Amino acid sequence: MKQDSKIYIAGHRGLVGSALMRQLHAKCYRNLVTRAHAELDLTDQAAVRDFFAAEQPEYVLLAAAKVGGIHANNTYPAEFIRQNLAIQTNVIHEAWRNNVRRLLFLGSSCIYPKDCPQPIKEEYLLTGPLEPTNRPYALAKIAGVEMCWSYNRQYGTKYIAAMPTNSYGPGDNYDLANSHVLPALIRKMHEAKQHGDKQIVVWGTGAPRREFLYSDDMAEACLYLLEQPEEKLPALFSDTQPPLVNVGCGEDLSIRELAELVREVVGFTGKLVFDTSKPDGTMRKLLDVGKLHALGWKASTSLNDGVKLAYSDYVAGLS
Repeated sequence: MKQDSKIYIAGHRGLVGSALMRQLHAKCYRNLVTRAHAELDLTDQAAVRDFFAAEQPEYVLLAAAKVGGIHANNTYPAEFIRQNLAIQTNVIHEAWRNNVRRLLFLGSSCIYPKDCPQPIKEEYLLTGPLEPTNRPYALAKIAGVEMCWSYNRQYGTKYIAAMPTNSYGPGDNYDLANSHVLPALIRKMHEAKQHGDKQIVVWGTGAPRREFLYSDDMAEACLYLLEQPEEKLPALFSDTQPPLVNVGCGEDLSIRELAELVREVVGFTGKLVFDTSKPDGTMRKLLDVGKLHALGWKASTSLNDGVKLAYSDYVAGLS
């Protein structure tokens, strides 16, 4: 990509999209195209077709999606599969119709089977049953990976499917009903500290292990993939395997350890109570990031530093 290449960022206001915007600005890309949902509904096929025909972007970062935690996935399964399938189908197809040079599709580590060997290699995709609590979302994202691969094979496109681990950071969703575990813990502990509560409740047993990647690191990795010359990515543009690459830090910790870390950063001195009647979800999801490391990229923000940055952003958003 060149500094004046026309780049469309779909979903630029979300956690992932806003991080991509910060990285693009930091790298001095200046021809960025964005549309808020009120301006462009990506589930509307005709609207997406008109947008691509008018704007003619050269590169596309597809970060727009309906996302949420266990509660949201369990409550709105139809919305999760319908909206995500519609968004990615419309954007990927119009990218091909309008000769986009390269597209990066953002997925999620939940595409992998529930009981995968750990750490999870890209080749484990479709080797076993999915976690039931987010199966509709995962199936939609798997369809997006397959769509990128299909267009590459049939039309010679250069579409990449990046699967980030749990991302967090500025612009995260702190709605307790729909957020992921880390932002939910930040909000719960901050409010408990403000109210002088003696304890907070954490869903599940605390035993599941999760990997977390600071959003700006995730965005840096995505741009790194988009910027690489084609000859450096032979495994991603192959007829024999999908254009799939894991994006993570390669380290995990238990939800209990995460809660203790957040408690320390926030300064909450109360007790952690684990509600074992609530679902744990998949017991472990650690990505194998060997492919990304081999390409020359590694995460640089520690979890402790990242949580401090995320908490500062959350507090700033309250004022």
